[in-house]
Amino acid sequence: MAATLRRFHGLRLLKSAPALSLQQAKNLSSAGSWASGNKKLIGALGAITGGVGALIYALEQSVQASGGEVHSPAQPWSHRGLFDALDHQSVRRGYEVYKQVCSACHSMQYIAYRNLVGVTHTEAEAKAEAEQITVKDGPDDTGNYYTRPGKLSDYFPSPYPNEEAARAANNGAYPPDLSYIVSARKGGEDYIFSLLTGYHDAPAGVVLREGQYFNPYFPGGAISMAQVLYNEVIEYEDGTPPTQSQLAKDVATFLKWTSEPEHDDRKQLLIKVIGILGFLTVISYYIKRHKWSSLKSRKIVFVPKEK
Repeated sequence: MAATLRRFHGLRLLKSAPALSLQQAKNLSSAGSWASGNKKLIGALGAITGGVGALIYALEQSVQASGGEVHSPAQPWSHRGLFDALDHQSVRRGYEVYKQVCSACHSMQYIAYRNLVGVTHTEAEAKAEAEQITVKDGPDDTGNYYTRPGKLSDYFPSPYPNEEAARAANNGAYPPDLSYIVSARKGGEDYIFSLLTGYHDAPAGVVLREGQYFNPYFPGGAISMAQVLYNEVIEYEDGTPPTQSQLAKDVATFLKWTSEPEHDDRKQLLIKVIGILGFLTVISYYIKRHKWSSLKSRKIVFVPKEK
């Protein structure tokens, strides 16, 4: 053994480490103390961040609990699943509800008739829907404005020319645009469904002004929009019984689509991502198990030549 060590030392494979100076020792000590202090700082920041997050969550829950409105119950929507698409028949019926009921007061200025193609209508059907409206266009070659039938590139018309006219027609209340209403309201489509089906007589002690109605799902309970959905208020083209709950469900699904037109594409992309990640996981395991493991576990041994 001693002879082997002498040979290693003769080949300078074993070298003694140089002695550390006092300054180097101080530097190593300060570096270790800095690392320890840095860990404490990161831990303190993590604790503060967690505490602030918990405080914000508690405040949000307390504000929700102290509100005067009833929270919307979760409904069993067919598109709630991780891989479930929207019910496009329901979306089409919801468009009928919007067209015949909601469009009298609410606009959808960010939705064009071309958006219906391939989702609820064929191209010919969407063109026929667009041609039912009249659009002011121009100027023409003589500098005059003119009216023309709508086309696919036109957006849904607004029922009022401006906000002042909308408020004047609704006792000072401004009907919101419905293009992204599901994404803009807490509860999403659950809130829309509950609001449309939640009208009741005002309980004792609740005073409503003229032109207001009681709805426990609306903040404050007093809403300027009257109940608009009743059984058989419209007739569906496909013969579905137009009950109040069916009408509310269909228009809520339609508004879900207008708020998230990429809904189905996003879930299709998720399926592709999961498939690709699963394939890559299998390949990675194979490489780790059969290729990399031999490299990781190999041993390099120096065997000196015999003299």
